[in-house]
Amino acid sequence: MEVVLTINPGSTSTKIGLFSRDKKIKGKSIDHSHDKIANMLSIKKQLPLRLNVIKDTIERWINGNKLVAVVGRGGLIGPIDSGVYEVNDELKDVTINCKYAIHASNLGPSLADGIAKKHNVPAFIADPVTVDEMIPEARISGVPEIERRSRLHTLNIRACVRKAARKLGQDKTHYNFIVNHMGGGISIAPIRKGRIIDVNDALLGMGPFSPERAGALPLEGIIRMARSEEYSNIGKLFKKLTKESGVKGYLGTGDMREVMQMIEQGNKKAKLVYKAMIYQNAKEIGAMATTLEGQVDRIIYTGGMAHNEKIINDLHSRVKFIAPKIVFPGENELVSLAEGGFRALDGKTKIKTYKQKEFAEVGK
Repeated sequence: MEVVLTINPGSTSTKIGLFSRDKKIKGKSIDHSHDKIANMLSIKKQLPLRLNVIKDTIERWINGNKLVAVVGRGGLIGPIDSGVYEVNDELKDVTINCKYAIHASNLGPSLADGIAKKHNVPAFIADPVTVDEMIPEARISGVPEIERRSRLHTLNIRACVRKAARKLGQDKTHYNFIVNHMGGGISIAPIRKGRIIDVNDALLGMGPFSPERAGALPLEGIIRMARSEEYSNIGKLFKKLTKESGVKGYLGTGDMREVMQMIEQGNKKAKLVYKAMIYQNAKEIGAMATTLEGQVDRIIYTGGMAHNEKIINDLHSRVKFIAPKIVFPGENELVSLAEGGFRALDGKTKIKTYKQKEFAEVGK
């Protein structure tokens, strides 16, 4: 049986899966929180350790099957078109050296390539987080020196759009959607006839605060923080805004399961912060509805928080006048990577070549 291996590296884990065209055969989340990787800040230094762990696991999995491709999460690689890309030297260089931004997903292309070369099969990435299909007017920030960026949970968002279109009975180009991906970061994107025309920038941009990230902030407050002694180091400020803010900044935890328990136990602060997060998500959905001129077929809720029925109900009650909802809980990244690999192998999508573009390196 022909199988595709998928690899999704995170900050403290590496998720891998083995898929046929019809189903998931094997899956595992390899925990790194208690090994050397947890204390290694350098993405490049983590590569050989993660690669060895994956190799040890998959050798037992592939037995009796034919590996035909390896697909890794794409990482932060600068603005590109959506689709499936074959891993090449330029792609590995820009990710493993973190030229665009630092994130564990930057290990994806090199990990996929390391396994693929051993088995003499192609290595791909699919729909990385920097896919950019934004319309020109969405890029204008209000400051000529700053352009709005497209950084979002592209992989899961595009997979949800395909699933929603199939559910409704037509090709994705027949519909307009708003997708709200709610995880550690939150992406809210309007999809017009299959194209992601805008997004809030889920890493460090606009939109609602999330369990860990700050979202849009009053500019004067940001300026004062940057000029303070505590956050004069830009790296420390980045960490504060991307990993130690949002719900976690207020309540000390970004785990929404814990937050919901706090609310049930009568914690008023937790209830207020939760209501504010729901409120900001609803505002952003409303804003994105205007980009589609109110012509929205469905609002799609996805990501880890979509498993919680109360969160979905509380949020959708504010925006149900815009469109009915569809809920696809979870991130579904491994299966989405596998689908991309098989679409490429079966000729259903063109395999693209990555070309490094000019952009400012991290911190410049």
